[in-house]
Amino acid sequence: MDGKIKHLPGPGQLLLFCVLGLTVVLLPSPGRTQPKDPEIVADLKTLSLEELMDIEVTLVSRTPQKLSEAASAVQVIAGEDIRRSGATSLPEALRLVANVQVAQLNATSWIISARGFNTIFANKLLVMIDGRSVYTPFFGGVLWELQHVLLEDVDRIEVVSGPGGTLWGANAVNGVINVVTRSSADTQGTYASGSWGTFVKNTQALRYGGKIGEKVTYRVYGQRADRAPTRWPDGTTNHDAWRVIQGGFRTDWSPSATHAYTLQGDWYGGRIRSADGRSAFNGQNILGRWKHTRPGISDLTLQFYVDRYFRDDVPSRGSDELRTYDLDFQHRFSPHDRHQLLWGVGYRLARDQAIFRTNLVGILPPIKYLPLYTGFIQDEIKAGERLRLTLGSKWLHNVYTGFELQPSARLARMGEHHMVWGAASRVVRTPSRMDVDYFLPAYPVPADQPSVAGGPEFVSEKLMAYELGYRVQPNAFSSVSLAGFYNVYRDMYSVEALPGTKTYQIQNGSEGTAWGVEWAGTYQLHPSWRIRSGYTYFSKALRSKPGRTFDPAYLGNDVKHQVLLQSILNVTKHAHVDLVGRYLDPLPATLATGTVPAYVTFDARVAYQFGPIELTGVGQNLWRKQHVEFGSIGIPRSVYVKITGRF
Repeated sequence: MDGKIKHLPGPGQLLLFCVLGLTVVLLPSPGRTQPKDPEIVADLKTLSLEELMDIEVTLVSRTPQKLSEAASAVQVIAGEDIRRSGATSLPEALRLVANVQVAQLNATSWIISARGFNTIFANKLLVMIDGRSVYTPFFGGVLWELQHVLLEDVDRIEVVSGPGGTLWGANAVNGVINVVTRSSADTQGTYASGSWGTFVKNTQALRYGGKIGEKVTYRVYGQRADRAPTRWPDGTTNHDAWRVIQGGFRTDWSPSATHAYTLQGDWYGGRIRSADGRSAFNGQNILGRWKHTRPGISDLTLQFYVDRYFRDDVPSRGSDELRTYDLDFQHRFSPHDRHQLLWGVGYRLARDQAIFRTNLVGILPPIKYLPLYTGFIQDEIKAGERLRLTLGSKWLHNVYTGFELQPSARLARMGEHHMVWGAASRVVRTPSRMDVDYFLPAYPVPADQPSVAGGPEFVSEKLMAYELGYRVQPNAFSSVSLAGFYNVYRDMYSVEALPGTKTYQIQNGSEGTAWGVEWAGTYQLHPSWRIRSGYTYFSKALRSKPGRTFDPAYLGNDVKHQVLLQSILNVTKHAHVDLVGRYLDPLPATLATGTVPAYVTFDARVAYQFGPIELTGVGQNLWRKQHVEFGSIGIPRSVYVKITGRF
């Protein structure tokens, strides 16, 4: 009897079988090539494969171009795909692409990277929200717990795996992400939603969009989220629950066909609970953009933003406050029929204040100004009807290493329904404050006592990347993208003992290579059923430089194989059944983390619309009661119900 019971499926497996059965039963007959109700066709047309391939992306060339013509390993998550997945945060939305490794550490923290080096201080991925960088120079990465966007207003998320330093600067080493929200003209009317569940305890959102005259549109919004704590393997509570409140606005003004202005901003604040106190955080940002476009001739873009965040960890740790002022200008024009020239300059001033409440560790000096000067130029050359060569480079000057150069060359051959492309790029990861200004302890100690110090001679980590890709749309019902890469890393992070002392110093004592393959596909199996899929293979071989002793396994813990499958099904005009399944390989033990077993899990969403009201039920991480993604804390199975109104 016991042996039979062990083989019975658990609640997550049973739910999966029920949802799949419901999908098969309710799916329209394969012999019917179009739904009977023409209104369903109109609804699905916004998600057609042809229109998905025509989505304009800006990350690859800094100017809008069709996804089908982007010569890069770029994937796009459409806003509708995000809403149909049941995701409740940006990291959850990023799970919808297989070329990004997303690991949830606990209820508040996420670890996200592309093409390897996934660790607590992941620092080789540049992330932007509407062109505003959310990179922190404190450790060189992203504080994901501070990035809350109303997902209803997201137009798309562009994800480029691979170097983007030629256009976007330092730290765009292994990937670039840009979250693009919809214009206020596209969010008119009222949106309201509320959800209640187990892990995602409750959320509320309210947004209103309106007009001022004929040429000015605006929206204002507010949202709140409350998440329950995770649990340790023995079942005890981890005390990491959190809540956040955020509000913001956006206004767009188009006084003529050639001029467009945007002004937007956000405010947020919240608390993260822990065993020894509560950590408060808050932040504000405002962004303005002017764009002057002469179709087919040139365009100018001028953008500025001011961003501030503050995070106060529990009393035994400390606080970090960052103020950023950024100004960016770019100009695109065609000096010749076969050339399209893009150039730009930028200036960013960051003021970072990191204060620890104990002398055991410190960032010295506690306050530091970090000016950054940048410039870039890129020329896209049409060599015949089908061949396109893109050459470019970015220059930057920072306080730690001075001038840096990041050139690239990209070649693409276009066909009627396919494209082959290749690229070679050099990019750098400039030092963060944790690399140079870190001290343990924060006061001088004799040479015979152990200590760790930042590296005053620490230089930028360097990558030489080689890529080859193929994108094809073999018919009106499917598209496939394939990319391979080989990366050579130099001057990587290490911690080395200084001769004759017990002092350890941060240096550039590691090097190595990484390689892999990324595949993504979209299939329109039926006018009412679309499938998205993806697979990534990644491997790396890191080593210490001759004479060094640092173990480079500390630099990242990465899965070799990762698989994604998303099913988006319109059962009827008003009923939807959606699934997202994921598989990730095991993570080996490192100096910082233990072994993480391989896991497979899935999310399910069932929704029904009653006029302007939509009732949704979502289950997340349903395969098991809980699973570990990084470290040792279990991420629980969760369910929530949501009521949405659009008026």
